[in-house]
Amino acid sequence: MSAADSAHDFTMTSIKGQPISLKDFKGKPVLFVNVASQCGYTPQYKGLEALYRKYKDQGLVIVGVPANNFGAQEPGSNDEIATFCKRNYDVTFPMMSKVDVKGASMTPLYGYLTKTGGDVKWNFTKFLVGKDGKTIQRFESGVDPLSADLTAAIEKALK
Repeated sequence: MSAADSAHDFTMTSIKGQPISLKDFKGKPVLFVNVASQCGYTPQYKGLEALYRKYKDQGLVIVGVPANNFGAQEPGSNDEIATFCKRNYDVTFPMMSKVDVKGASMTPLYGYLTKTGGDVKWNFTKFLVGKDGKTIQRFESGVDPLSADLTAAIEKALK
């Protein structure tokens, strides 16, 4: 369990290997999504990218967090994942290095995100974090990125 006060208290590693301080996202709502390349929900990358392009100029950040925790559906290396995302979905939102989002080796950020919302049950679970780094709402895997519920929550967080 994490003693952190917000998502801004963590550092992740980008898919290209650079450290990313989540403090860089202060003042912006962030949608964290655990992603996988071989999942039935993988086509959600298209909606996530559309969402990012629609709202990024207003401040929204989407962060893809590859994880191989569910059905071994993210077996690739970071380079393979990055190539897959660019080639198939023209992903331009930030992608992190592959991590665990459940279990004993869970990345600390997900320890924080799941502290109040419960364990991640599958790929493409979405955590909307406010400008202050606090979790606003969790959306399960089946929630389409362009759904009315998710877009309404993002628009509210952007205000």
